[in-house]
Amino acid sequence: MSTKILIIGACGQIGTELTQKLRSVYGTDNVIASDIRKLDNDVVNDGIFEVVNALDYNQIENLIEKYHITDVYLMAALLSATAEKNPAFAWDLNMNSLFHVLNLAKAGKIKKIFWPSSIAVFGPTTPRDNTPQYTVMEPSTVYGISKQSGERWCEYYNKQYGVDVRSIRYPGLISWTSPPGGGTTDYAVDIYYKALEDKKFTCFLSENTALPMMYMDDAIKATISIMQAPAEQIKVRCSYNLSAISFTPKEIAASIQKHIPEFTIDYAPDFRQKIADSWPASIDDSVARQDWGWKNDFDMERMTSVMLENLAKK
Repeated sequence: MSTKILIIGACGQIGTELTQKLRSVYGTDNVIASDIRKLDNDVVNDGIFEVVNALDYNQIENLIEKYHITDVYLMAALLSATAEKNPAFAWDLNMNSLFHVLNLAKAGKIKKIFWPSSIAVFGPTTPRDNTPQYTVMEPSTVYGISKQSGERWCEYYNKQYGVDVRSIRYPGLISWTSPPGGGTTDYAVDIYYKALEDKKFTCFLSENTALPMMYMDDAIKATISIMQAPAEQIKVRCSYNLSAISFTPKEIAASIQKHIPEFTIDYAPDFRQKIADSWPASIDDSVARQDWGWKNDFDMERMTSVMLENLAKK
């Protein structure tokens, strides 16, 4: 049976690029993009697109039946900074959309699920440097609490019902194709825009706040790799640690100054500083590297070159 993919939340920061990559891998007609509203963009215009509410079980079930879907990528979520402003809705969206998809798999309607977790599952009591795969997790944000709960449910549905659900804990993601989407790590996207437009940037985190980050191409590669790996290689059924680079605002500014010497940065930490302080500074992802062969392609210098080059064209 051929792979037929449904992406829920296809117009988001990750969904946009994931949709395009999956279409190039599996064929445009085998990848159904969906989101809560229809935007005028490549995701909508370059293939099959359906409007769907991730909170509506029947809508999702109808799409799965209509297109004979085998794999669902559930990318719909309210991110960290946005979720803090609307905790009840964030919980509802992040949890109930997952239950819908898990229950559809339990009922035998789909074969495989990808559900993204995040470094937000960790908290202030987690070891901050080289955070291990298995460690203390006491998240202090709504986003983190919902992702931590989701991990437990994924593991439960796998053990109890044999649902093939796969997950990775994304670090901060950096991309030039879609604008920042309300995450605490989004300063690392915005800084490139401001460097080109204004030659200066005011950062909402302090200069030495180290956070785990990843260039979007690596995140997409990891997402597709874990879904293509044989089931017996996926030994972690809550979510895998995933890492590429860790840096501070001061370090990313220095990498930009190699290309734009007149660029300046200042710092005005806001409520997001507290969120960042509760997260790891660096991640140990040796389990993902061992189990399914994860390997990143981008370091900070390569990422900065590609970001500035592509944003300048844009």
